[in-house]
Amino acid sequence: MHGPASHGWLLVALCAATGAYCLLRMRSGVEEQRRAAGGEALMGFGMAAMAVPAAAFTPPSWAWPAYAAVFGAAALHALWSARAGAHHLHHLVGASAMVYMAVAMAVSPGHDGGHGGSGVPLVTGALLLYFMGYVLLSGARLAPVAAGGGGVGWGDRPELARACRLSMGIAMVAMLLPL
Repeated sequence: MHGPASHGWLLVALCAATGAYCLLRMRSGVEEQRRAAGGEALMGFGMAAMAVPAAAFTPPSWAWPAYAAVFGAAALHALWSARAGAHHLHHLVGASAMVYMAVAMAVSPGHDGGHGGSGVPLVTGALLLYFMGYVLLSGARLAPVAAGGGGVGWGDRPELARACRLSMGIAMVAMLLPL
């Protein structure tokens, strides 16, 4: 992660907490929510691992192709799932963005964790526009939602699921900016 180490660690904490909450959401009684939460947990933990400051840990050279493979498989799964509903297309864009960042970090000089300038400006700009729009739209949708009632389990609280997605969108923007 480019920039001060404290920013990287804050991003790691945000993404890891989001991934952990998504694991809790996997206990939902609704199958579709469980599946979505599993993909979001993968994204949260993957983003947390990518955001670890290079000063603290430099991943081995095989890590970036492994990230690309894992998120490439997640992108294919999202593409297959998009047949059932267009809402899976966001997961496709997110997983594809993770593949793009992993490839950009792998080809960056010295494999130093993607310290900026290693992405294709047009692709990076398009992804930034998408995720900034997503963050703005998600924030607007989250604002009027009232807190859930006492009988609703943690895995079924829609306002927390939206906040989780908003957090990952913000983190994605923060990770794409240095590319």
